[in-house]
Amino acid sequence: MKATSAGTGVISIASVLFKITLATPIFILAFWAMSSAVTILSRLILRDTLKKLRLRGRNLRFMLIAGTNPRAIQFARKVEAKPELGYRLIGFVDNEYAKNGDFERSGYALAANFNNFPVFLRNNVVDEVAIFLPIKSLYDQASRIVSVCAEQGIIVRFLSNIFNLKLGQSKADQFEDDSVVTVSVGTMKGLPALIKGGLDFSLSLILLIILSPFFSIIALLIKLTSRGPVFFTQDRVGLNKRRFRLYKFRTMVADAEKRQAELEQLNEVSGPVFKIKNDPRITGVGRVLRRASIDELPQLINVLKSDMSLVGPRPLPVRDYEGFDEDWHRRRFSVRPGITCLWQINGRSNLPFKDWMRLDMEYIDHWSLALDLKILLETIPAVLKGSGAA
Repeated sequence: MKATSAGTGVISIASVLFKITLATPIFILAFWAMSSAVTILSRLILRDTLKKLRLRGRNLRFMLIAGTNPRAIQFARKVEAKPELGYRLIGFVDNEYAKNGDFERSGYALAANFNNFPVFLRNNVVDEVAIFLPIKSLYDQASRIVSVCAEQGIIVRFLSNIFNLKLGQSKADQFEDDSVVTVSVGTMKGLPALIKGGLDFSLSLILLIILSPFFSIIALLIKLTSRGPVFFTQDRVGLNKRRFRLYKFRTMVADAEKRQAELEQLNEVSGPVFKIKNDPRITGVGRVLRRASIDELPQLINVLKSDMSLVGPRPLPVRDYEGFDEDWHRRRFSVRPGITCLWQINGRSNLPFKDWMRLDMEYIDHWSLALDLKILLETIPAVLKGSGAA
C-alpha cells in the first residue's frame, strides 16, 4: 500500500507538472485502486500456494538450533507451530553436560555437540542454523559455529535481541561497510516522524501568525500590570538532554526564580518538581493566563525552532531534572518535549509525579500520529475546563 500510494502520488504530481490530460482524478483513483488490489491479491495467492506446497513436503528448509536454553526451546516450538513457513527442525547443538531438566522434558534431542558439529554439517542436509547460545559464557563456541557455517555456505540466524531487553526494539541497519543491529526504545522514526515534524513546523508558523495580534494584547497587559519583561525565558532539558531556552509569557514577579529557594518548604507536589497552588509570586494577570494556559503559547516559537513539538512530554527545568533519582524517568528525554501531552488531558498539575512519569512513558511506548491528534483535540476542552491548572 505504501508503494502503490507513493507511485500514485508521483503520477499525480507529474500529471500536473507536465499537463497530462489523460491523468484525470478518476484515472488516478482507478490506477491506485487497481494497482493496490493486484499487488495484494498476487501476494495472497503466492502465500497460499507456498503454504500448500510446504504442507505437502515441498520447498522446505531444514534448521538446526545451537543452544538448549529456554529461549532456544521456545523458538523451536514457534518453528514447529508454523509448518506453512517451510521450516523443519533437525535438532539441537550443545555440549552433553549442558543438557538440563527443561530441555530433557521438552522431548527434543541433541543432534550434535560442539566438537562434532562440523562433521554433522558435512553429512546432513542443513539449510540454516539458529544460534541461541549465551554470548557471555559460550562466545567462542558461537563464533566457531558461525565460521563453520560461513565456510560451507549455510545461513546463520540469531536473535537481534541478544541482550534480552524488555523495552528495546531492534532492527538491522547498514553503517558504511558494517552491518549493525540498532536497538531503540520509543524513538520516533520513519515517515510518521517526518510527518510529525512537518506538522509541527507548519502549524506553529500558522498559529504564530494568527495569534500575533492576541500576543500584542497579552504583552501590553503584562507590561501595564507589573514590572519586568513580557516573556519569561528559562533553560529547559529537551531531546536527549539537550538544553534550550523556553519561552513563556511572564506570569510571576520579575525576581521569581531568586525567591524560589525560600519557598521550597511549601512545595505541594511529590518528586523533584516544584509547585505551589497559591504561589505568592504569581501576578494577577499571570493567574488568569495560567488558568487558561495562555502563558504556554509562546512555546510555539520553540516548536518552530524544533526545540519542542506540539505534543510530547513536558519540558522540565534543569533544577527538576537534577532531582531525578531513577534512570527510567530519563527515558522521557528520548523524544522532543511538547506543549501538551497525556499529562495535560489527565489532570495537569494535579497529577502526582509518579503518575505524570507513567503517562509520559505510555505516550512514548504507544506513540502514533493518531494519538497526537487525539491529544491535541482533547487538550482544548481540558484547558477550557481549567482543572488542574497551575
